[in-house]
Amino acid sequence: MNGRHDEGPPEHGGLSHDLPVLARRRMIGLMAGASLVPLVGCAPEGKTSASPASASAGCARIPEETAGPFPGDGSNGVNVLKESGVVRSDLTRSFGDFAGGRAEGVPLTIRLTVVDAASGCGTPKKGAAVYLWHCDREGAYSLYSEGVTEENYLRGVQETDDRGRVTFTSIFPGCYPGRRPHLHFEVYGSLAEATAAASITNTSQLAFPQDVCDAVYATDGYGASVKNLSGLSLEDDGVFGDGHDRQLATMTGSAADGYTAALTVPV
Repeated sequence: MNGRHDEGPPEHGGLSHDLPVLARRRMIGLMAGASLVPLVGCAPEGKTSASPASASAGCARIPEETAGPFPGDGSNGVNVLKESGVVRSDLTRSFGDFAGGRAEGVPLTIRLTVVDAASGCGTPKKGAAVYLWHCDREGAYSLYSEGVTEENYLRGVQETDDRGRVTFTSIFPGCYPGRRPHLHFEVYGSLAEATAAASITNTSQLAFPQDVCDAVYATDGYGASVKNLSGLSLEDDGVFGDGHDRQLATMTGSAADGYTAALTVPV
């Protein structure tokens, strides 16, 4: 797995967390380009291609990304994965013994389909699990950021169904300085492994198209995101800048009625 920590809101540390990860991935790309042995699987320039054992031609694994400094999985302080109630589809409210607050924003449904890369992405990963988390409308992460350390909203786990799919109900995240809006997720082999915070299979991030970000950030409550996103393209982002094709969500809906973000996750 690549580095565990990435950038965050300024008070928590910045883009420096990502630099070792990006440097390592670029070095891998250079080594691959110099190799006489062709790599199996097609990946956008700058992303690490999967090995022959982990992907068939045309179906590379989801790029590995940092989990960031606010994972809540026990790797950096608090561990929400062992809390009763973390297995849920609606992420908008805090649960358990936490404050019980609610995250406000443009409604977002997230549909991830986990598939087996070695099968050419044709076989769903039934019975796997996904832990997903992201910042709120103000760019703050529950459990970590000032003002929301007593909240645990916008975090949850789902088990994949027969189609390898998990569905979460959330809100569209804000944009904080230095990063494009994004979602973090970890894939586990089973629900039991996820709730034990053990044996992570893959860690990655989901990106959003520019037109959707613009539409959402024109609504009430996202004022700071307009400034933070201005002039920051996916190519300039510290994580997505070396390739984002396989992490860019397919979007449907509207800012008025809410959006659905869909992404296939080969593992």
